[in-house]
This record gives sequence, C-alpha cells and structure tokens, in this order.
Amino acid sequence: MAQRILLDCDPGVDDAMAIAYAIGSPDLEVAGLTTVAGNVSLVRTTANALRVLECVGAPDIPVTAGSAAALLRPPLTAEAVHGEDGLRGARLPPPSRTARPGHAVDFIITSVLDAPGEMTLIATGPLTNIALALRREPRLAAAVREFVIMGGSAGRGNVTPAAEFNIAVDPEAAAIVFAAGWTVTMVGLDVTLQATADAEVIAKIGSLGRLATDLLLPCLLSHADGDDATAPARDPEVHDVCAVAYAARPDLLGLRPARVDVETAGRLTAGMTVTDFRAAPADCNALVATTIDVPAFWDSVLSAYGRLASRMGGRS
Repeated sequence: MAQRILLDCDPGVDDAMAIAYAIGSPDLEVAGLTTVAGNVSLVRTTANALRVLECVGAPDIPVTAGSAAALLRPPLTAEAVHGEDGLRGARLPPPSRTARPGHAVDFIITSVLDAPGEMTLIATGPLTNIALALRREPRLAAAVREFVIMGGSAGRGNVTPAAEFNIAVDPEAAAIVFAAGWTVTMVGLDVTLQATADAEVIAKIGSLGRLATDLLLPCLLSHADGDDATAPARDPEVHDVCAVAYAARPDLLGLRPARVDVETAGRLTAGMTVTDFRAAPADCNALVATTIDVPAFWDSVLSAYGRLASRMGGRS
C-alpha cells in the first residue's frame, strides 16, 4: 500500500522536483501540499505548487497556503538560486486555480488528526507552519506516522558556515519543532550534497519529453553559469527530493539517533543544528541521515520520473 504523505514546501526548484517525484512514485500517495515562505515569497511558493501539480497532471491535489513570514526574523529568500519566480526557467504557465481556503496550519492538523498514525508529514522548507501547528495542537506530534525534514546538518551550513537554509530562515520555529517530543528524521546536507545529478543522470532525465523540457531540466540546470545554459556549473544537488525519496524508500538512507538542538542566539551560529551523536537514548530527539545509497536513489528517482512522463504522454 502506498504511504500517504503531506508535503509542507516552499517551491523552489528542488521542491518542484520533489513534488514530481512524489506524484510519480508508486509508493506514495500525496494527500496535500501546504506552502510556506522560504526560497521565494509565499505568493510565489503557492503559485509554484499549483503550477507544478498542473504540469504533472495532478491538479486535484489540494494546496493550502501557510505562513508568509518567519516567527521572529526578517525574510531570508534565495532568488539567486531559484530565480525571481522560484522556478528558474521552468516552462509552466500561471496556475489555472487558486489555493483552497483556510490556512496551512489548520490543514496540517486536520489531515493528521483525522488519520492518526497513518500520515507521514514531510517538510522541505522552513519549519514555520509546523511550529505553529504544534503550538496550536500539541497532539500532532504523537499522531503522525513519521515526521521527515529536509534541513539541517550534523556539521556544516550552506547559507552560513554553520546553518542550512531551511533552518536559518526560521531558527525559532525549528527549535520548537525539535523540542516537540517526537522523533525528527533529519535529512540534511550530510546526505543531500552527495545526491548530485551527474551528466549520465541529466541525459536520462533529458529523454523524458515534456516533463524534462518543461520542468525537470530547467530546475536541474538552474545552477548553470557562463554563456552555456545547457550545462550546470557543477553537478546539481536535489536536496528536497532526498527527503521525499526516504518516505518512499527508507532503505536509501542510513540513520543515526542523536540529540539535535537549534541555535537561536549565536551571532555566528544562529540556525545551526547542534547534533550530539553521543547523547543517551532517552535524550535523542532525532534520526539523522548520515549515508545515502546514491545509485539506488537515482534508480528510484528516474523510475518515478519515467512513470510520470509516461502518464503525461511525454517521452520523446
């Protein structure tokens, strides 16, 4: 039976690729998308979620907009990576529908509590919506099947030397989430920086017709530089896909229990996920991904994309 997931996201090129993976995977059933400000503004992340779903032939999946700002901090966005609209170069028209009424926090709470123990909640953006949902309904922590994030790191950052972007956008929200009494499966930079798309992967994706040309290749090649926009400056990462792929294929990642606390006060370290693998089992609040089977990961991703392209009638 396919695992039901609820994806809280901030599309974002890698979020878009993660959504496409989730729709194409036979192991996942997407119950809904909720959006948060992060890579770009909330207006744009919400529009992008709708645009991607329409592109991949899943327009009936509900999209609910959430938090437009971090709990306490000024906006931190990433247009330099994702483009002004968040989907740099993707050939997607404006959405033909709008997000459903209501707030993402209410949708998350209702979706999880209506099916206790069944829903895997995945967050691939800042954790603002999740923190607010936990504050409003603490039972959420015990009602999810599993909670997975793309975020953090056991020892490095990408927006600062200490902090990964999704945590750095809203460290106070992340601190609430890690202290909520559940186990956070942290799929962070330790593994996502290994899951890069090399030339062979890009060539295989390039064979997927409209799915590739309209969505996947523009997203993958968003790191291109110089005059040649057909090749990336380096093998691009697909951070958010790793977290969603874990929900479909837990065997792809090696996890270690740890105590993770989020630094909120440090002048140089705000947003750091301080990870203690030496913590006593009773003190551990996270399972931290430390290894990834990269060939098996790409096999799973390419298979899901191939299924989706076939449904779209898009193989060239």
